[in-house]
Amino acid sequence: MLQIVFLGTGSGIPTINRNHSSIYFHYEGWHALFDCGEGTQLQMLKAGINFMRINHIFITHWHADHWAGLIGLMQSMNLEKRRKPLYIHGPDAERFISDILDLDYWGPNFNIIPKSLPFEGSDITPVYKTEKFEIFSIPVKHSVPAVAYEFRERDRINVDIKKANELYGLRQGPLVGKLKKKGEILFRGQKIKLGDVSVIKKGLRVVYSGDTEPCENLIKIAKNADVLIHDATYIEQRDNRMHSGAKEAALIAKEANVNKLILTHFSRRYTDLKELEEEAKKIFPNTIIAKDLMKIDFRLER
Repeated sequence: MLQIVFLGTGSGIPTINRNHSSIYFHYEGWHALFDCGEGTQLQMLKAGINFMRINHIFITHWHADHWAGLIGLMQSMNLEKRRKPLYIHGPDAERFISDILDLDYWGPNFNIIPKSLPFEGSDITPVYKTEKFEIFSIPVKHSVPAVAYEFRERDRINVDIKKANELYGLRQGPLVGKLKKKGEILFRGQKIKLGDVSVIKKGLRVVYSGDTEPCENLIKIAKNADVLIHDATYIEQRDNRMHSGAKEAALIAKEANVNKLILTHFSRRYTDLKELEEEAKKIFPNTIIAKDLMKIDFRLER
């Protein structure tokens, strides 16, 4: 199960109800942040999240409303005697993390390891992987180097016990585990291949746009995703702002054929977000509005 907590859903200047951008991901013991705007560590405390569990932070771009919370968070981790390394991924990450660390007299007593990502071109780049999932990035179109991210759960191969029993008399037990591990087994004089009795459960895919104008790269990485979390700073795109509006986010979701659209990163001009939601739903009905400290659990059943 993947749990997502929206720690901040505001843009530029925060409001009483909307903190700067940050999203918490928790997947089977793995804890990470996507962006870390000012006040993120306080939002984590409100949400009951232990910030010491965070080992990876994925920054979409280096505008302060998406990264300024790193300074306080790293200081708090240091005061709590953290010793594990902290990995910070993002476009031009090595340059910016070096500058941030130079703001302190002594620096933290744990390693902070920047991982710079490509911010030009159209390639989808592997960023981080485990046995159960991978993180990818792709350049997007903003006023500074920026990337979008994808969380991609690996597909799972399960044995169809009913089919295995009907074809070969194989029932649930240790041999099923051996079949999944080895790919084939010998049972009652017959060779059983995993491909003959298996079903594939597609993994969950969640894409986070960061700040971007509509662009082909975002459609590329979000194609057929289960969830698209998208910048909706305004109702519609405004000249020279290099942000998307709710309408453009909905159009991207429709063209990419995603299942669900979640809008975030709202301008302070909107005290009531209903109009953004309504405009997006005209184009893409399965749209919801993110709110600070909103938690969503994703259990994918296919």
